[in-house]
Amino acid sequence: MTVGILVGLAAAVGAAGRYLLDQLIQHQHDQTFPWGTFIINVSGSLLLGLITALAEHHGLAKTPTTVIGVGLLGGYTTWSTYMWESLALAETGALAEAAGNVAGSLVIGLAAAAAGFGLGQL
Repeated sequence: MTVGILVGLAAAVGAAGRYLLDQLIQHQHDQTFPWGTFIINVSGSLLLGLITALAEHHGLAKTPTTVIGVGLLGGYTTWSTYMWESLALAETGALAEAAGNVAGSLVIGLAAAAAGFGLGQL
């Protein structure tokens, strides 16, 4: 099987996982804030940091790095939904929630990626 096909299959698994986890999280929270997307993107950042460190510091081969990083985590995380949900919050007048989603996702996502990278260096 070629790397491209493996990336596509992994992306399908990641997207399905994202959908299911988002549904589970959103049904647990009866709130306006998009907790599902937030948690998915932060956890995806953590895992991508970990995979990157494993590749750079522990010799994780190129194929699994690509399949997991580009395929699985690329399908799992979602920049477009994050942006759309932030815009939708702002359009409904939930400006504090919109700003919190944008700033919180950026700051906590970067911290999660750094934490994953740090873990992967151990």
